[in-house]
Amino acid sequence: QVQLIESGGGLVQAGGSLRLACAASGFTFDTYTMAWFRQAPGKEREFVAAISRSGGNTRSGDSVKGRFTISRDNAKNTEYLQMNSLKPEETAVYYCAARPGAMLSAFGSMYDYWGQGTQVTVSS
Repeated sequence: QVQLIESGGGLVQAGGSLRLACAASGFTFDTYTMAWFRQAPGKEREFVAAISRSGGNTRSGDSVKGRFTISRDNAKNTEYLQMNSLKPEETAVYYCAARPGAMLSAFGSMYDYWGQGTQVTVSS
């Protein structure tokens, strides 16, 4: 049974930092590209970042470049999202996602597995 369990969300002031984690089980983690997406109330789901199977390549959305860093630890079957300089408009539910193969896709429809999300709230 595939599971993706996010953790690390919470309330933070603008300009602050959070580190999200996504623990994976039920599939061969290092054969899957991993990603983070987010969805704010009333808005469409937005691509945040993706990381290759080995962790050697990453891709980030334009709005988070230079502030967010995606990483993974294949020995722990876990991916991470380090978020710095957070803004109030980044308040959203953050989801991790997994897809087999090498493509670092920004399209959610390309991902097979999803976590249930973790809430991040950035206060002004």
